[in-house]
Amino acid sequence: MKPRIVRPQTLNDFIGQDAIKHNMAVVIEAAKNRQEAVEHMLLSGPAGLGKTTLAQIVACEMGVPIKHSIGPAIARAGDLASIVTQLEARSVLFIDEIHRLHPAVEEMLYTAMEDFRLDVVIGSSGAARSVRIDLEPFTLIGATTRSGLVSRPLRERFGLNLRLSFYDVTPLSVMIEKEAARLELPLQEGVAAAIAMRARGTPRNGLRLLRRLRDFSSHESQLTMTRASQAFATMGIDELGLDDMDRHYLTLMASSYKGGPVGVETMAAAMAEERDVLESVVEPFLVQQGMVLRTKRGRVLSVTAWQHLGMTPPQLPQGNLFDQEESDE
Repeated sequence: MKPRIVRPQTLNDFIGQDAIKHNMAVVIEAAKNRQEAVEHMLLSGPAGLGKTTLAQIVACEMGVPIKHSIGPAIARAGDLASIVTQLEARSVLFIDEIHRLHPAVEEMLYTAMEDFRLDVVIGSSGAARSVRIDLEPFTLIGATTRSGLVSRPLRERFGLNLRLSFYDVTPLSVMIEKEAARLELPLQEGVAAAIAMRARGTPRNGLRLLRRLRDFSSHESQLTMTRASQAFATMGIDELGLDDMDRHYLTLMASSYKGGPVGVETMAAAMAEERDVLESVVEPFLVQQGMVLRTKRGRVLSVTAWQHLGMTPPQLPQGNLFDQEESDE
């Protein structure tokens, strides 16, 4: 049987995100001393950085159960009521993609978070009556990849608002080496760093690449740099972690739109992809690497991107082009 990924169980085992771990450790220790539920937390950031793992760690550190759900799955007020009424005292409710909650459910969640009660309407028309249900104190941990879509009233009800950032190569290398040891896969010196460089700053990508490389070296006693380089070439992943879609995005901007500015809707149509795919999958890493600039007038290729493509950038227009984020096309 293929070994599954084992998530860290404590903050000490979790690699990276030191500022977030420190904040969590403080509130967890304080909650233990007061024998109360931990403050509600909102975890935001790109996918694959460890939001679900951190939620599980909070539950483990507190010694309480955790209930998992996802925003779109809680479609009605009754769905929320059935979840929160079953929570034990001080337990953790983790809602992934919390920005996708239905507005009616979100409104009902406010009193559950603040007062640990629900006001449920039973019946209809003239026979309708409101029933108050008291809840056990619990901790809501919300996770989102689109923090800008979390409504202000909901955001303000979280005691901690923590944003996870992309990882540097060093902590990613440590993480990959630990997982390789667990998989009993010896790595030649430099292989872990090579994987980390191509992981796009994301642990999930790094561990996925490690498992793919293990398949390529299944008949060898050690994963060597030569075998890793061959595997990366086969998968179409370059030394910066860019894949075929990333390079298609950059090349299209360079060849068809002279490096921009070009709107995201135009790029989505040209690539036959949804806008959300570009904004949540392709662009975050390219922006973080300084290859794509989101400006008031649209997306623009940076000099770094032109250099990576091996192309000469055109003469940039004068003006205050790079001063603001683009909101819509």
